Amino acid sequence: GRRQARPLLDRVRDAGGVLGPGAAAGHHPEAEDAGDVKAAIDRVLASGWFVLGPEVEAFESEFAAASQVPHAVGVGTGTDAITLILRALGIGAGDEVITPPLSAAYSALAIMMAGARPVFTDIDPERLTLDPELVEAAITSRTRAIMPVHLYGQAANMRALEAIARRRNLALIEDAAQAHLATADGRPVGTIGIAAATSFYPTKNLGAAGDGGAVLTRDAQLAARIKRLRNGGQVTRYQHDEFGVNSRLDELQAAILRARLKYLPAWTAARRAIAKRYRAALVDTGALTVPREYDAGHVYHLFPVMAEARDRFQAHMKERGIETLIHYPVPIPRQPALQSTSPAMCAIADRVCAQVVSLPMYPGLSDGQITAVAEAAAAFGG
Repeated sequence: GRRQARPLLDRVRDAGGVLGPGAAAGHHPEAEDAGDVKAAIDRVLASGWFVLGPEVEAFESEFAAASQVPHAVGVGTGTDAITLILRALGIGAGDEVITPPLSAAYSALAIMMAGARPVFTDIDPERLTLDPELVEAAITSRTRAIMPVHLYGQAANMRALEAIARRRNLALIEDAAQAHLATADGRPVGTIGIAAATSFYPTKNLGAAGDGGAVLTRDAQLAARIKRLRNGGQVTRYQHDEFGVNSRLDELQAAILRARLKYLPAWTAARRAIAKRYRAALVDTGALTVPREYDAGHVYHLFPVMAEARDRFQAHMKERGIETLIHYPVPIPRQPALQSTSPAMCAIADRVCAQVVSLPMYPGLSDGQITAVAEAAAAFGG
């Protein structure tokens, strides 16, 4: 994110490229949380304790409470969170996990990291999340889990997916990497399936100063096993009872996340207010389609619109000093890394990936910037 005085083209970068429209507040020196973050870092440096210490334990407790679940387990990345959930459930080689084709590729790569096969089922063309009507037909004797993605901050159709999972005796795992504090029909994400994975990548609604992730669950035994697996399968120091990994949320990141967590409700409210203004401005725009808000629990990690003339729309916005990005330009089944899974192609995801484009969305947007984005987008004639 950027402060009000800076132009919209001012950018946040990471190793993967430009991240402007999805940049979260609290990631630059002048941010409102900067003092709290600095104090948190100083506290950890003074303590000399950097791995699996009191900051991680405190953050796990505080984030679980904020997410309205009994257990949160901090891990190295959101990708690891998915993989560890699968491994803790005994899902691996020879098993299949149904998941959507529209997401960051890490959703599916995490399934492969557990040794299982991602099975792609197309998305609802309006909600842009896993289409429950198509899931049933994709279930085989090898299916062990359904993993919807709460994409862009909007929860998937969990009521329908929960019914399918229960009827077919499948694990329901939530990819909530983009959905901190989101709800589905009034129920917090992470409380509906057996577990949820979330990410604290710096551009997420709650972002660290590096990689980080967590598992949310109501199941105490599952949480305990994931705590073992993240730490090499250790039950006591130097005693490894099972094949685990090294995926631990470090003390510095946990302390930073603790400092920022108290700002998250206000940041979420700001995102929703920005989205409301965008929707009002774009309601009659023929050249753009705005995905519906299906649930008031939407937390607007991103604000995507659909433009058939996407290149012209991005050029139109750039001429007005407004940066837009594409999340995501390539459906996961078309990624070369997934070809070994013999992925099914998904026509709706193909179309969406050819049209979707994200408008600036982060709490640091000023009132004038919000107006400028909304007016510029509304003025696009195709």
